[in-house]
Amino acid sequence: MSQAIDDVSPDAGTPRGQVAVLGMGRMGAAMAQHLAEEGFAVAVHNRSIEKARAVGAEIGADVMATPAAAAHWAAGAGPGGVILTSLADDAACRAVFLGADGLVGALTPGQVVGDTSTISADTARELDAAVAGVGAHYLNAPVSGSVPAALSGGLTVMVGGAAAALEAAGPVLHTIGKRVVPVGPPGSGSVVKLAVNAILHTFNQALSEAIVLVENAGVDRSVFYGVVSESVVAAPFVGYKRDAFLDPDDAAVAFSIELMSKDLRLALALAASVDADMPSTDAAADAAGRAIDAGYGDADMSAMAEFLRRR
Repeated sequence: MSQAIDDVSPDAGTPRGQVAVLGMGRMGAAMAQHLAEEGFAVAVHNRSIEKARAVGAEIGADVMATPAAAAHWAAGAGPGGVILTSLADDAACRAVFLGADGLVGALTPGQVVGDTSTISADTARELDAAVAGVGAHYLNAPVSGSVPAALSGGLTVMVGGAAAALEAAGPVLHTIGKRVVPVGPPGSGSVVKLAVNAILHTFNQALSEAIVLVENAGVDRSVFYGVVSESVVAAPFVGYKRDAFLDPDDAAVAFSIELMSKDLRLALALAASVDADMPSTDAAADAAGRAIDAGYGDADMSAMAEFLRRR
């Protein structure tokens, strides 16, 4: 009987490809781990090198001292050597791409950089122009999903960039993402991601407010959460944030209020640039700012309920 191609396991000694992952935050480390588990040769870099060393030791990845070294390492694989970046904000992206020993100065013609960071559309277009200037290709490819989704290849990838570059990076992007969606030129990936996160963060705010409302009115939060989980608003977010909302004292930090605030500010800046009114996003940004001022910046986004509970 013939065997389907998808059922054939690759030789354990033959990597599926070569990927350098820059940025060892929660999402970057999770994507690097999944790529290694799926048979890619992986190198990692982080501006705090100790974090890169810890991840590298855990997943069996090479550790690169600089973004330039990561670019050279990926280039050793030829056209199939892809670079992924997963960085905190616009400033971090500019530093990694454009700074001393940065990516742009070390890229070779034809290399593809998939930038999964959540940044402004203007910064994405700036990085695209810099990468194109050395004959390489930039994909503005932010991702949506949780850390567990990154560990299982279940992310949604919103890709702004040329079709040929997307095709070249396809094996990597389809490994980290269950859906890889072309959305237009560089910059459009950021637009779509910021719109998605505006919904996510305003929903987080509404859910936090509702939980505190029922508690103050004498209803057990777990009973209420069970109702929400079976209601018309039972988005996947409700399921995977259940433990964080029901047991806030032991909630792991999956996505901090500081990062949430950054996303909301970027969404509002985009809205101002295109004359779009976003009153709910504005209210969520104001609440996030007050939570940060009260010392909750490093807490998980679900701690908005705790902030409202204790304010």
